Amino acid sequence: MRGDFGTSISLRESVTEVVFGRLPATLELAFLALAIAVALGGANAILAALWRGTATEAGVDLFNGVTLSIPDFLWGLIFILLFGVAIPIFDISGRVSPTLELPFVTPFFLIESLVRLRGDLFLDLLGHMIMPAMALALPLAAVVSQILKTSLKEAMHQDYALIARTKGFSETYVLWREALRNAVTPSLTVIGVQFTFLLGGTVIVERLFSYEGLGNLAIDAVINRDLPLIQGIVLLFAVLFVGINLTVDLCTVALNPRLRHG
Repeated sequence: MRGDFGTSISLRESVTEVVFGRLPATLELAFLALAIAVALGGANAILAALWRGTATEAGVDLFNGVTLSIPDFLWGLIFILLFGVAIPIFDISGRVSPTLELPFVTPFFLIESLVRLRGDLFLDLLGHMIMPAMALALPLAAVVSQILKTSLKEAMHQDYALIARTKGFSETYVLWREALRNAVTPSLTVIGVQFTFLLGGTVIVERLFSYEGLGNLAIDAVINRDLPLIQGIVLLFAVLFVGINLTVDLCTVALNPRLRHG
C-alpha cells in the first residue's frame, strides 16, 4: 500500500511538471491570437459603424462571413501553403529555431525575450507564432467585429449620441467618445466566451504547426493512451475555462454601473 501511494505521488508530480511546462506556450499563443482578433475585429466594427449603409459595411460583413465560415485548422493549412511553402516568409513548425541560444529562466519565452531586450529571440518566436495565432484569431475576429458593430449601431441611436450631435460634434467624435465605451461591455462577454473556444482550438492548430504547447501534448497523450496525462490536461482546461468566465463576469460588473447597483 505504501509503495503504491509513493508511486502515485511521483506520477502526479511528473504529470503536473509536464502539463505546467507546456501551459505557458499555449497561453502565449492564445493571448497573441486574442490580441490580433480584438484589434482586427474592433477596427472592422468601427469602420462599418462609421460608414453605415455603404460599401465599407458590406465589405466588413463579407469579411466576417468568409472568416467565420472557415474553421481555424483550415486557416492553418491555408497559411502553411501560402506563407510556408509558396512564399516562405514564416516558420511552419516548432516554437523557436533550434540554432538559437535559449537563455530562458521561465517557460514564458516571448515575455522573457522582451524583458531581456533580446530582439532576435523575440522576432524568431513571433515568426513561429504568427501563423498559428492568425489561424486562431480570424474566426474570433469575425465574431468580435459582428457583435461590436451591432452594439455600436445601437449606441449611435441612443439619446446621448443624439445630444452630442445637436452640440455639433462629428460622427467620429460621437462614436469614439460616446458610443464606443457603451458598446464595449456587451462585446466583452462574448469575447470571454469565445476565448474559451479559442483555447480549445489550440489542440489541432498546435498539431498542424508542431507547436510545443498543451494542445500538441494532449494529442500525444491520446495517441500514447497516457490516461493520467489526459486527465491532468482536461482538468487544467476545465480550470482555465472556469477562471476565464469568472474573470469576464467580474470585468462586466466592474464596467457596468447598473449591474453594480442592482
